[in-house]
Amino acid sequence: MSDLPRKAVTRTVKLAALPLGIAGRATWGLGKRIGGKSAEIVARELQQRTAEQLFRTLGELKGGAMKFGQALSVFESALPEEVAGPYRAALTKLQEAAPPLPAATVHQVLADRLGADWRDLFEEFEDKPAAAASIGQVHRAVWHDGREVAVKVQYPGAGEALLSDLKQLGRFAGLLGPLVPGMEIKPLIKELRDRVAEELDYELEAEAQRTHSDAFVDDPDVVVPDVVHQGDQVLVTEWMEGTPLSEVIADGTQEERDRAGQLLAGFLFSGPARTGLLHADPHPGNFRLIPGADGRTRLGVLDFGTVDRLPGGWPKPIGRSLRMTLDGDAEGVYGHLCAEGFVKESVELDPDAVLDYLKPIIEPAEAEEFTFTRPWLRGQAARIADPRSPAHQLGRQINLPPSYLLIHRVTLSTIGVLCQLGATVRLRDELDTWLPGFASAE
Repeated sequence: MSDLPRKAVTRTVKLAALPLGIAGRATWGLGKRIGGKSAEIVARELQQRTAEQLFRTLGELKGGAMKFGQALSVFESALPEEVAGPYRAALTKLQEAAPPLPAATVHQVLADRLGADWRDLFEEFEDKPAAAASIGQVHRAVWHDGREVAVKVQYPGAGEALLSDLKQLGRFAGLLGPLVPGMEIKPLIKELRDRVAEELDYELEAEAQRTHSDAFVDDPDVVVPDVVHQGDQVLVTEWMEGTPLSEVIADGTQEERDRAGQLLAGFLFSGPARTGLLHADPHPGNFRLIPGADGRTRLGVLDFGTVDRLPGGWPKPIGRSLRMTLDGDAEGVYGHLCAEGFVKESVELDPDAVLDYLKPIIEPAEAEEFTFTRPWLRGQAARIADPRSPAHQLGRQINLPPSYLLIHRVTLSTIGVLCQLGATVRLRDELDTWLPGFASAE
């Protein structure tokens, strides 16, 4: 690939090939079955081929297509194992990897944004990217003062690509269903589109990262690299070593998984209280495990391009509703959900049915510690997704107010990562400390 494909027609054709490819492979599979190959073997081959095409297409296009793929990757734990298996490797590749831009293109962006003498700002600059993601890639370098830094360079045409991709993906969201059975694609694409401008603004990202870096300076559990320099489409931050969470998911010991899960849960719930911001891109590529000299492992956090602004910390209604549910207060939690707009005035539900719907979801908050697993999450997803299930019928009548959309996605994504880790976490400790209204529903 010589450059980021930017022409709308080119990107549309590539994206359209995803559902068309599924249809073509289904025809191929029918031929294989007629030829005597078992349906189970053929199905797995079809899924594997679809997964390979998914990664290749979304990875090459970067932009909104890549962002969409990364968002899907954290939900693979909720898919049935026979579906998730073939997709897992392809989707998790999207968490950290993408085909890179050529060095000449990167040099041109740096010259345009930092000036023709941009090399004078660095003692060293590695042309080969250390990471390539949805709207930019990261190069390792040494700043002119000797600090090791990460140089994030936004792809030329990234804004156009983001909007074009998400628009096209939205048009045939229904056809993308076979890629991730059981997942609602349309709301995910809409939420990603709503965040386009913020995702592209490196000034906002630098501000959010500085806020976190200041809040977590010398923190025993969390490390946030400081911002060194920020310009239009170029962001320079301190370099951070560590083991990517994706590697812990693949090969980590149980001790590493549990520590990573506890740190991730702690950061999710403490961040808004300490910064007024919620890190809203919790896929494994954005986190590192960093061993300390004292033997204490810390969580390194990257990429603050998408945040939710929560100036008062977590909204108190979340903690109050969760506490009432744990206490079995059906009337109380139902009245609270109605007052907060989760149940529209035109809808009337049975409070006990609402409580029955919520109780399994909040199981991790009941015990002193809870082990997040893929089977547990698949069970929750199946209960809510099955049209024959009472939970499915009730869930369709519950409304999610706009102010809670991003909070909802971030929480679900984090739970997805915890289940990928298979981590045992003392979640209740974090809720008691950081979630207003949880310790007491008053």
